[in-house]
Amino acid sequence: MEQWDIRHLLQRVADGSVSIDEALLRIKTEPFAELGYAKPDYHRGIRQGIAEVIYGQGKTAEQIIGIINALQAHGQQTVLITRLDTEKAEAVNKEIPLTYHEMGRIGIAGKMPEERKGKIIVATGGTSDMPVAEEAALTAEVLGNNVVRLYDVGVAGIHRLLSHTEEIMSARAIIAIAGMEGALASVIGGLADCPVIAVPTSVGYGAAFGGLAALLSMLNSCASGVSVVNIDNGFGAAYQASMINQMGEK
Repeated sequence: MEQWDIRHLLQRVADGSVSIDEALLRIKTEPFAELGYAKPDYHRGIRQGIAEVIYGQGKTAEQIIGIINALQAHGQQTVLITRLDTEKAEAVNKEIPLTYHEMGRIGIAGKMPEERKGKIIVATGGTSDMPVAEEAALTAEVLGNNVVRLYDVGVAGIHRLLSHTEEIMSARAIIAIAGMEGALASVIGGLADCPVIAVPTSVGYGAAFGGLAALLSMLNSCASGVSVVNIDNGFGAAYQASMINQMGEK
């Protein structure tokens, strides 16, 4: 059975492919499982429109496998695993087919969405920000969004960013990722007519304080459309950008 949300379920009832009793049973089914080490949330997609995602850091490969199996057994076709290192990815792949993206430390069990909507831009100040950017870009793609990557377009060479003005102005949401002084978000915020989600990264020399300098710069941005997530949180930025982009479809 494919992944469900309330709207999809009601559409299936309306077209006759799912009976009222089957739909009622699906809604009443226990909303989570007790695995001892985790409680997979089967109703996350129903409540929020986005199914549960596994945070891989700190979990063993065996725990990740158990959670994936539980989610897929309850109809979740695609399971996203973030902060997954190579060793764990190889161990999981022996039990469950897994597509692994080392740069973004992202694992994907199941198939990617066939249809993607709207446009989210993921922009970085420099090449060193790409691991966070790939976490964001891949998350957004798994969530069903078209993604345009603009990498190494930082303010040290502002002409690189300005050459993509048309793309920036046609996006529904933009994720601006930068370390050092974090100025990229403010510049993009002054060009775009859509929400800009700023991601400070831990890239930078000593006084960058592991991303704190970029975080404070982004929080103090004079561009009104900029919001900020935590340091290196590409996943959180993509989740929010996806919600904004999908609202455009609704």
